[in-house]
Parts: sequence; C-alpha cells; structure tokens
Amino acid sequence: MEVVYNVRHFYHLAMSKGDPRVNDWLLMETPIPVVIIFVSYLLMVKFGPKLMEHRKPLQFHNVLIAYNLFMVLLSAYMFYEFLMSAVLAGYSIRCQPVDYSNNPIAIRMAKVCWLYFFSKIIEILDTIFFILRKKDQQITFLHVYHHSTMLLNWWLGVKYIAGGQSFFLALLNTFVHILMYGYYGLSALGPHVQKYLWWKKYITKLQLPSLQDGITYIGCCSIAVCTILTAAICILSSDILLTQNIDDFSVNGLDADYGWGFALTLVGMGIAVIAVVIMIVDLVKGGGNGKVNSNDEEK
Repeated sequence: MEVVYNVRHFYHLAMSKGDPRVNDWLLMETPIPVVIIFVSYLLMVKFGPKLMEHRKPLQFHNVLIAYNLFMVLLSAYMFYEFLMSAVLAGYSIRCQPVDYSNNPIAIRMAKVCWLYFFSKIIEILDTIFFILRKKDQQITFLHVYHHSTMLLNWWLGVKYIAGGQSFFLALLNTFVHILMYGYYGLSALGPHVQKYLWWKKYITKLQLPSLQDGITYIGCCSIAVCTILTAAICILSSDILLTQNIDDFSVNGLDADYGWGFALTLVGMGIAVIAVVIMIVDLVKGGGNGKVNSNDEEK
C-alpha cells in the first residue's frame, strides 16, 4: 500500500507542477487521454495488418492529396508561428528560459507548442494509411517508436515547458515536414509527376542534419545553464540514434539495418526514459509551476 501511496503522491505532485496556463486545454489536464491514444496506436499497429490480411488494399488517391496538402499548410503555419513568437519575444540565441506569464506573446508560443503536439496525433494517419493500403513494409519498429513516443514527449513538453529554447526543435521539424509532406502530396498525383521528384533523396538526407544541428545547438544552450534542456538533449539523442537507421521519408519501403536498428532503438528508448525522469524530477523539485522567465526576474 505504501508503494501505491507514493506513486499517487508523486503523480499528483507532478501534475501540480504543470503549466497552469495549459491545464484547461484539450488533452492537457491529465496524461490519461494521450496514454489511451498511445496504447490504441500500438494495438492498431499490432492487429491492423492482420485485419487487412485477406482484404484488398484500399485506394485513397484524392484523400492522400488532400491530407498531404493540409499537412503542408499546417506545418508552414506552425513554422511561422514558432519563428514569429520567438522573434517578437526577443528570444536569446544563447539561453531562453520558459516564460510562464500570461503575456500575449508567451501565450502565443504556448499555443503553437500545443498545436505541434496535437499535430503528432494527426500524423497517426500516416500509419493508418499504410495499414489500409497494405504498405506493411513501411510500418517498421522504428517507425512505430518515432510516432508513438512523439505523442508522449510533446505532451510532457506542453505540460511543463511550453516555450523557451525547446521551441527550436519543433521549428526545425516543421520546416522538414513542409518539404516531406509536399513531396508525399506531389507523389500521390501519380507517375506523370513522380518522374520529376528527383529531389526526394535530398529531403531524406535533411532529417538527420537537422536533428544533429538541434542537439548541438541545445547542448551549447545547456552549457549556458539551461538545465531543463538536459532532457531535450536525451530525447534528441534518442531520435538521432533511430534516424541513422531509418529512411522515414521513403514511399517505396524502408532500408533499415534491422540488426543495428534494433540495438540502437533499445539504447534510444533507454535514453528517452532517462530524459523523462530528469525532466519530471527537476520540475518536482521546483523547476516549473508558473514561474516567470528567469531573465525577467533578474531584471
């Protein structure tokens, strides 16, 4: 019973340290809804291909074009909002703590962080389309790891650090997604367009450098006493380990090295768990909970 009490006490304490501004936003009050989505996603990946085994693949020509166009527009909007919120707030290149105040620009940054989190739920459609089109070769362990853990990572991000230096990771990702979903949309138009998509390989190669730039940048910020970013570094390291073994943008199949991929995935999962523990422990000890940007406090 003592263990149950301690777990419940830690849970309520962790929830009390969340950003009060986002508490009433969709899916943000407790982690239960996002955990249900997470588990449902894994069950879908497990049983979905089996349900389609004796069925013909479904065709979503027009739906895929519309979906990818929507994702391009959404990614472009989020890229703009991240960039403008940071510029208008006068974000420091060296180290920018989270502004937990109700300043309109701080709220604007928090809202786009939430939208970015919600976009990860929308991106589950990537996997659903693979299942319904019987493109099972694309539903690799690494693909599932990436899509599922992004749900949890960014729920935590919005709950505790909606803004600050961590925005840079999402800014990079939204830029890559503009190109990625643009490619997907054009590819869905058919063979008469696909022959002009010679630049696909450059999109594929863009993902890893963007992650490497992100971890280098945040590493430098952490040296400048951005302590909460230690967790972000761990999560980014996890993603880099995975990305080196997966072509996440391929529409013709993944060429992952499953031996090394599985080993590096285990390492990545371990690092991600460490990241979450570091972030929550730091916050429970007094890191978050509505405190205003430390730069403002010093002024």
